[in-house]
Amino acid sequence: MRTGRMTSGQARALEVLWPRYGVDYLPAPLSLDQLFGRRAPRTLEIGFGNGDHLASLARAHPERDYLGIEVHRPGVGHLFMQVEADGLTNVRASAHDAVEVLRDQLAPASLDEVLVLFPDPWHKKRHHKRRLIQPPFVGLLATRIAAGGVLRLATDWEDYALQMLEVLDAAPTLFANLSPAGDWMPRPEERAPTRFEKRGARLGHGVWDLAFRRL
Repeated sequence: MRTGRMTSGQARALEVLWPRYGVDYLPAPLSLDQLFGRRAPRTLEIGFGNGDHLASLARAHPERDYLGIEVHRPGVGHLFMQVEADGLTNVRASAHDAVEVLRDQLAPASLDEVLVLFPDPWHKKRHHKRRLIQPPFVGLLATRIAAGGVLRLATDWEDYALQMLEVLDAAPTLFANLSPAGDWMPRPEERAPTRFEKRGARLGHGVWDLAFRRL
């Protein structure tokens, strides 16, 4: 759990709007149909930061439901402020560990799309084992993404991008690379630039996008 500096607006949004848009962690299966009050295609964004991208997608695609996971509570509050301002009904958020939410709360094949955009690169070599995209996590994701669903990844650290590609390529019975060249995808036009993406651009970093279809 990360706290960090929280504005009064974010704190109010968390307190007032959590009962409506927040998802409490319980080690028990969660009904997404009940959570959203309907059955619709579902996207999960892991580590949504301040929620700008998630809210942008929800505005653009009211026919889809969006679940976000973010342990930085000010970011969750910021997302809720946007959700309230725009009257969005297709967004929910958890402030718990993504692995536990996936493992304990989300049913097999319950997701149509998973987004992992600019996860912490843990750029020092001795910390690489802390990176999120590792074989066990990819295996867990595969159980939660329905056949035909898509896993989308992005990073501005080239060595992490190569690791992501290596890990996914090592699971050919689970995922197929959507890149015709078997490597990178063009940047999705509808992706709102995240804070980390903007920071990377200022520092001159490249951006590597990947997309894999669940087999």
